[in-house]
Amino acid sequence: MDIRLFPKKDTTASVWSGGLTSEYMIYPETARYNDRDFVFRISSATIEEVPSAFTKFKGYHRYLVMLDNSLPIEINKEKKVYEKYEIIEFNSDDEVTSYTKGIDFNWMVSEKTGHHKLTITNGNKNCNAQIILLFSLHTTVIKINEKPYYLEPYDLLAIENKQRQNIMIDFSNECIFGILDF
Repeated sequence: MDIRLFPKKDTTASVWSGGLTSEYMIYPETARYNDRDFVFRISSATIEEVPSAFTKFKGYHRYLVMLDNSLPIEINKEKKVYEKYEIIEFNSDDEVTSYTKGIDFNWMVSEKTGHHKLTITNGNKNCNAQIILLFSLHTTVIKINEKPYYLEPYDLLAIENKQRQNIMIDFSNECIFGILDF
């Protein structure tokens, strides 16, 4: 089992058409964002222009969570409003336009990948997924098999669990919780 912490303070922002984006993790590490050859990518972006068209990524499923406010959005000409911390799912090839400024959490997963799921949780979890992702929404202590990890808001903790060991995860505060199996 490989556990890695990606602190928000260590991310570097780059420009996208609607603001700035900070990549936390791309998997596998040899993948390149511009080559679109990744299994998954986790980032957080600022939406600074209104309206703002999201970048398309053919062949990817996308999860988005607004971290600071609600999000009026249009997906393939259908208007919706998502509240803070509500999970938005769409195909990365969809026509997506946002109508507010804010900060988001973004997880793109290749459609070739098997099972993947994203939830918001603050309870205990017993999990044996191959990839486990924990994104802190607040200052949080996450215990993995009783070993504590201290996260600041918007830090990412990633667990690669190739042997599919059973892992006990305890949260002291609310987190975004993602699992992925190949």
